[in-house]
Amino acid sequence: MAEEPVNVNGFRELARQTLPKMYYDFFTGGAEDQYTLKENEEAFHRITIQPKILVDMSSIDLSTMVLGYSISMPVMIAPTSRHKLANPSGEIATARAASTCNTIMVLSISSTCTLEEVAACCNAVRFFQLCVYKRRDITAKLVQRAENNGYKAIVLTGDSPRHGRREADIKNKIIIQELKNVEGLLSTKIVTDKGSNLDALANQTRDPSFTWEDIGWLKSITKLPILIKGVLTHEDALKALEVGAAGIIVSNHGGRQLDYCPPTISVLEEVVHAVGGKVPVFLDGGVRRGTDIFKAMALGAQAVLVGRPVLYGLAAKGENGVRRVLEMLKEELELTMALSGCSNVKEITRSHVRTKHDWQLLSLL
Repeated sequence: MAEEPVNVNGFRELARQTLPKMYYDFFTGGAEDQYTLKENEEAFHRITIQPKILVDMSSIDLSTMVLGYSISMPVMIAPTSRHKLANPSGEIATARAASTCNTIMVLSISSTCTLEEVAACCNAVRFFQLCVYKRRDITAKLVQRAENNGYKAIVLTGDSPRHGRREADIKNKIIIQELKNVEGLLSTKIVTDKGSNLDALANQTRDPSFTWEDIGWLKSITKLPILIKGVLTHEDALKALEVGAAGIIVSNHGGRQLDYCPPTISVLEEVVHAVGGKVPVFLDGGVRRGTDIFKAMALGAQAVLVGRPVLYGLAAKGENGVRRVLEMLKEELELTMALSGCSNVKEITRSHVRTKHDWQLLSLL
């Protein structure tokens, strides 16, 4: 019998033991050499924490505001696709765990439960992640369905004009079931003899011509706030402000799109400085510990989003596994705050961490 995990990394091994290799590879894999996938985690290891001691830590408050919604901790569930490959309950189990833990779930457009099913299953605050299809009318219908079903924001993925090259999926010749949200709207039966049908599906249905100028169209069809996901540079952060984004998610798609782009934590501060507090900045990619969340917040993130650990928890133990992953991260963050002298999330500041760049500057003094 497998040991009970003591941290979220333990759920990865349980997921490996539980899932067919093809599906485990699908969830764990990154693009090409997987440099960015590995660096997303490794880059956190190069940041140290500077604790403040002898501070009253008798009470610690992790609650956080995201777009006006109060959540129990600065951790949300990132949009990840096809949860039924991990567990038959799929996104419904994930949403219920989010609701139990009082946090926000971002539902992927490529979910294996419909957005209506997820909306009906619990009272979690939900955002809807959007990739724009060549058929703009279908995109518009999805946005309207999300709005009509109580989703509170649209998360526009901006880094996927084409599908990243995920070589494990190609080797495994992975075939994925049809997407529930576009059933009856868009044919997703793609036949290919070149390996993964995911590549063919994405490249035949997504609109590679969608640009910053088209955000105006998206804003015209919804009253929901729009967060832009995939920002990694100062320049794109400024463009997001110009088009009226309600928030920015610093993301490299979990290392699944462009390999050798930077790990997200390494460019977070650049984006935060560009935004200058005008809109909230969030981060995903490589978050595996409470210390990672603390570091991201010290560098200016309002909250983080967690993807793969949620899927590992779902694969290993269903809804309870997702809930336990979220609880573990919350417990670790609370301990990190206690040992660093922060009684609430607003007290986590830039002075609490040192990056590689900081150490280089100190060495010159």
